[in-house]
Order: sequence, then C-alpha cells, then structure tokens
Amino acid sequence: MKDLRQRKNIRLQEYDYSQPGRYFITICTKERIFLFGDIANYTMFFREYGKIAAVELINISSHYDNVKIDKFVIMPNHVHMIINLSEFTGVKNVGAPLAAPDDTDIDNKINNNVKNTTTEAGRASAPPTIGNIVRGYKSGVSRNIGFNIWQRNYHDHIIRNEKSYKEIYKYIENNPIQWELDCHNPENPKYHDWRDE
Repeated sequence: MKDLRQRKNIRLQEYDYSQPGRYFITICTKERIFLFGDIANYTMFFREYGKIAAVELINISSHYDNVKIDKFVIMPNHVHMIINLSEFTGVKNVGAPLAAPDDTDIDNKINNNVKNTTTEAGRASAPPTIGNIVRGYKSGVSRNIGFNIWQRNYHDHIIRNEKSYKEIYKYIENNPIQWELDCHNPENPKYHDWRDE
C-alpha cells in the first residue's frame, strides 16, 4: 500500500472555507477533454455540454442567500469562476426557473454572466463551504449531461485583496483571447497536467 501514490491535499489546512471572502476556482474536465466547445478567433463557441455547464454555473447563486458568482468563463476543457461568499443568514433559494430558457436566453446569460433569480424561498441549516458549492455544481452538470465529466479535484485560490481580485477578474475576462498561452491548453508547450494533484 505504501507504493500507491497519495493525492496531494491542495486545500489550506485549518482554513474555514465557509467564511466570507472571494475565491478563485478552476475545475477541469476528465483528461482535459474538450467537452464544452472550441476557441476560434479568440471567441468561445459552445457545444451543448458547455451550455449546460454555463446554465448550472449561472444558477449557483439561486441555491444560497450568501453566494454570488462575480465572474466566470467556460473554456473548452475547464471552468474558471470567482465565488463571493457573504455572511450566511440561513435562508437559501431553492427551486427551478418557472420556464426553461431558450438558446438565445442562455447565450445572453453566458455572454453577460447574468444569474438566474427566479426561485422559491427555503431554509438552509449551515453555511455552505466552497467544497459544498463546487461539489454541487459538478454534480449538477454531470447529472444533466448523464455521466461524470469532471477531474476528481479542483483548484482554489483565496483572493486576499482588491489588487488580486482585479487581476483575476481580468484574467477570467481575457481567458478566451489568451487561449494559446493557457496552461490548460494541451497545445501550449507550458501545458501543466494537474490530474494527479
């Protein structure tokens, strides 16, 4: 058993991931397969799975009163987002939109990072952690697609100041136009395989 490789624990020990703050999250598809779409002319063109991933991401905020997605981008084989946790009040929103959005509505929400707010009120018993939120998101996407599409873990970065927040926000915004340099792009010589981390 000693010879079996142990996965690294990439979370900060003793850190409370339910406390208010802003978190930069990256989640990759299994084997970095291009499931969500393709980049052409510095623009992301979505496949059906990419639209599902985007809609589920837009809807994260509707499940908790204290969770907001400040910015996100869906790339061919990964997702970046900034999760903003505020003080937890115990109220969450549950339910689904009253009407399913059409493709134009989905595209507008994806392009404008607009969240869906048509929900019903409910109660939550404990503040969500970043791990809860990410697991719920991954599970929702996989359930809607029909199989697990995700790499086992995810990467997080605790955003500690406004300068870092602005840099990360801009990085997410510019991700499609910098795809050739992206460390998640297998065609980039600096590609970094994080599957075992």
